Amino acid sequence: MRVFRHRHEHLPELVRLVRPPRQWLLPVLLVLGVLVGLVAMTLHISRATSYLTEDPSACVNCHIMAPQYASWEKGSHGRVATCNDCHVPQDLMRKYAYKAYDGTRHAFMFTFRMEPQVIRMHSTGERVVQENCVRCHGEMMETSLAVAGSAHTQERRCWDCHRGVPHGRVNSLASAPHARVPAPDPLRMPEWLQQRLESSSASRENEGGGAHK
Repeated sequence: MRVFRHRHEHLPELVRLVRPPRQWLLPVLLVLGVLVGLVAMTLHISRATSYLTEDPSACVNCHIMAPQYASWEKGSHGRVATCNDCHVPQDLMRKYAYKAYDGTRHAFMFTFRMEPQVIRMHSTGERVVQENCVRCHGEMMETSLAVAGSAHTQERRCWDCHRGVPHGRVNSLASAPHARVPAPDPLRMPEWLQQRLESSSASRENEGGGAHK
């Protein structure tokens, strides 16, 4: 209680230090409002909230993942696993921390056109996928390792042998140009903005018609 009371006593002082001078209060609020609006619009346009779900179609919001989506959907894993089952850690804290890290990296690379022609996992992604391979196929692997012996125990990844699982062997952006993948839903313009644009367009048409008369 003493610690809480001590912190509570310093709260007004903290507010006073953070709060801008009275003459700057309105400009600061306006700037913050603009920034919040830009962030909200960016999240809406990029469909960022879809990455919080387990829906694999979120991974094809950007077109570069079309070959991977198509090969997963038609392969054996398409019936039993989603993208997150393999490519994301499964404990809650690591899952969303990894989504934030990897999603930001992907968004940056796609925005600045830095994506490679052939997409390969980076070292962190390899560790996550290997971890999930063992999580799902652990019992089967125990039997395989017992039969195969030391050949499988020298820091090898599952896909060193199982190269075609689950995305096949050809993963370049040009490998499946006509792959059928879910088309993202069209962005819905806010109703108030749609009405304003329509009224503005109607006003211009009326003004143009009056000028011709």
